[in-house]
Amino acid sequence: MTREYHYDLVIVGGGPAGSSVAYEASKNGIKVALLEKEETIAQSVRTSGVTWIQNIKEFGIPDDCYNPIKNYSFCSPNNEVTIRDTIPQAAVLDVRKTYRWLAEQAKNEGAEIFLKTNINNVIKNKDGDVIGVSGTSKEGEVIFHSKVIVDASGFSSTVSRAMGFVTQWERFGAGAEYEVKAENVDQETWWLMVGQKYSPAGYAWIFPVGKNIVRIGVGVGKPESQVDPTERLKELMDSKIGPISKLGKITPIEFHYGLIPNDGLSRKTVYNNLILVGDSAGQANPLVLEGIRYAIKFGRVAGKIASNAIKSGKTDETALYPYEEKWKKDIQAKIKSAGKVQDRWIGLSDEEWDNELDIIKELKPEEFLDFIKADFGLASMIKLATHHPKLAVRQLFNLVKSKNKIEK
Repeated sequence: MTREYHYDLVIVGGGPAGSSVAYEASKNGIKVALLEKEETIAQSVRTSGVTWIQNIKEFGIPDDCYNPIKNYSFCSPNNEVTIRDTIPQAAVLDVRKTYRWLAEQAKNEGAEIFLKTNINNVIKNKDGDVIGVSGTSKEGEVIFHSKVIVDASGFSSTVSRAMGFVTQWERFGAGAEYEVKAENVDQETWWLMVGQKYSPAGYAWIFPVGKNIVRIGVGVGKPESQVDPTERLKELMDSKIGPISKLGKITPIEFHYGLIPNDGLSRKTVYNNLILVGDSAGQANPLVLEGIRYAIKFGRVAGKIASNAIKSGKTDETALYPYEEKWKKDIQAKIKSAGKVQDRWIGLSDEEWDNELDIIKELKPEEFLDFIKADFGLASMIKLATHHPKLAVRQLFNLVKSKNKIEK
């Protein structure tokens, strides 16, 4: 027998985007259902958890959910640099604890969470607009009727694909990592490893989580490289090359694998009764392929705008468009600029990476962080080029400047 439910707002996906939508919308007084296909929130971890202290504080994430980072080390085949800061400005999240905290925040505001609920189809009205979703749960077939649907299903974009609005991402990052216990860990320093032996069209990493636990991973750009990140990760861990050798004895705890879109901000993110947020919307920083801060920030924006639209009785594309307007204003120009830098990085040889690290080591911590966070536009690149009048930085500046005006 099919169970049917009626809600004001239904969110597909219980990751950081979905929980953030649910939190904000519930707080605004509407009836919200958050649907998660796994048995628990964050049962599977699909991200390395890198984010930034400034955003953590803005979102109110508790101190026990992350490990602060204040030193940033880079390694290429024949070069190594470390940028040291006086205070931590980056962080590695305890992903499970953070995602569960976000879901709990939504639940505390009145959102109802349905676990083991796998959505695989949409319900449309006579005009072809989405008015619900259907799938399976532990009780059998389920239908959720709703005034607005939010697709926060991540890379798979379940709802928007079922509607025929999007197809599979053409460019994306595939990442594999082991969470391990290691003998020697500098808890305040992360490592990014670049060059062909680490990852063609990508990078490898060591991110400390706290208590002598680190995440060792490899990310590979698709379709630029056919290398399997899982196989490359095993090779790196077996051979213990570069900074991995400094960790001493390694005991694997858990394996993680994830996909993240890298197609730029190419998707339309609002339709009649539908909003796309987080990875479904392609909201990711192309330089280090992190997007948790965008998922939370724009999830909250989507929750507020969707709930206001529902209260007003108008949930068409025009009523929901302020969401797209807001995120585009905030990050579109920056992501576009960062994408151009990434395109350049993907083409670098090992020797060119060695030289690139010489440029990076000249940067002050705040300059480096603005850069790696994709938090730059034309004004900051002019400033960077003025302070560091080296050829590569000037080339970078010219690349980012391009023919289009880039917002501050």
